[in-house]
Amino acid sequence: MSKEIVFDIETQNTFADVNNDFTKLRVSVISLYRYETDAYESYTEDELGKVWPLFERADRLIGFNSEHFDLPILNNYYPGDLLKLPSLDIMKEVKANVGIRLKLDSIAEATLDNIKKSADGLTALRWWKEGRVDDVKKYCEQDVRVTKEIYEFGKTNSQLFYKNLVGEVLPFRVNFTMPKVGLGGSQKINLTLPF
Repeated sequence: MSKEIVFDIETQNTFADVNNDFTKLRVSVISLYRYETDAYESYTEDELGKVWPLFERADRLIGFNSEHFDLPILNNYYPGDLLKLPSLDIMKEVKANVGIRLKLDSIAEATLDNIKKSADGLTALRWWKEGRVDDVKKYCEQDVRVTKEIYEFGKTNSQLFYKNLVGEVLPFRVNFTMPKVGLGGSQKINLTLPF
């Protein structure tokens, strides 16, 4: 059974709030879909310690713009370097094949039937400040659901779709297959158990 995890984060502040300093961005919510349990889960900043063992045991972490946003922000809390864990950044794959960065919702709209984001990050930030934590969790879980559906479509079909500037829906190739692991198996780390 796959131990891949699809994930997304929301933050308590914006880049403008912290003068573009990644080290000052704070997580409000992280949502996960775990293939191992076929379930969605959400955690707040004070519960991040529960996430690290899941990440460390994962076959692969799957996100959208995760190498340039989610993982660096999560590294503000993690005792190691999450960027060293096996991962797939779908946006990185998209940019490598299309030549431009596309929004998650743009790919979903062109690729999937009736699955899209439910709001945007600034709305989620406002909800957080209003104390509407459950709404932030639902929004973040929906982003994870969209990312998961895009991942599964791309893995099955080796392609995704996007609309160009004149509205044409165009396909592009992707390769979401799991990289082969050497003879020694995958290297698992554990930085969160007490010694």
